[in-house]
Amino acid sequence: MNTSDRYRATTTDIDVLRVFCAGDGRYGNALGVVRDGRARPDEASRQALAKELGFSETVFVDDPERGDVDIYTPGTRLPFAGHPLVGAAWLLDLEVVRPPAGEVWVTGDGEFTWIGARAEWAPARTLRQYGSAAEVDALDVPAPGEWVYAWAWADEAAGRVRARAFPGRGDGVDEDEATGAAALLLTAALGRALNITQGRGSQILTAPGPDGVIELGGRVRLERTLVLPL
Repeated sequence: MNTSDRYRATTTDIDVLRVFCAGDGRYGNALGVVRDGRARPDEASRQALAKELGFSETVFVDDPERGDVDIYTPGTRLPFAGHPLVGAAWLLDLEVVRPPAGEVWVTGDGEFTWIGARAEWAPARTLRQYGSAAEVDALDVPAPGEWVYAWAWADEAAGRVRARAFPGRGDGVDEDEATGAAALLLTAALGRALNITQGRGSQILTAPGPDGVIELGGRVRLERTLVLPL
């Protein structure tokens, strides 16, 4: 084993992405991607790393050719989440990603990466409508207990939504900057394409498709790469 191989055997490389960025590249939800899932092969070690990183989600790639992935928040494992799948698909240039929930097809148009997913795969969220975008902007972070997606029309005719997300898990993520799963649920509830501005200024696009599939799209950028000891 050469020096480089010994180094890789004792460290974990984690690509940190921003998913659902604004048009100028700012904002977006932080995502950790462990390209080599063998570095953290069991659920306990994966959960420990996700907690250590403290991102909204961390995704472990178990098979980069098939697109097999495993998703964790700082406190739990998820069968499906939107921004980890969009981010991993963009980073690995995949045509399909396979979280535990099911097969997710991917397309890209140069600026946006799109996945097709079903709203029933998304964990339950409370969708709470407010009368104006200003009311959503003024909200304080609620006490832990309920996962709330607060939203209001910014321009109903144009399908423009202002939203904020409060996971309520008590795991250190008090507000989620951009939430693909909640955007799927809102799109299914409203039955129309949406242009969502969430958090500080992240952008999520959605569009209902055939057979109950909803298209979910956003911009992705690579922020940095972390190297952590095993």
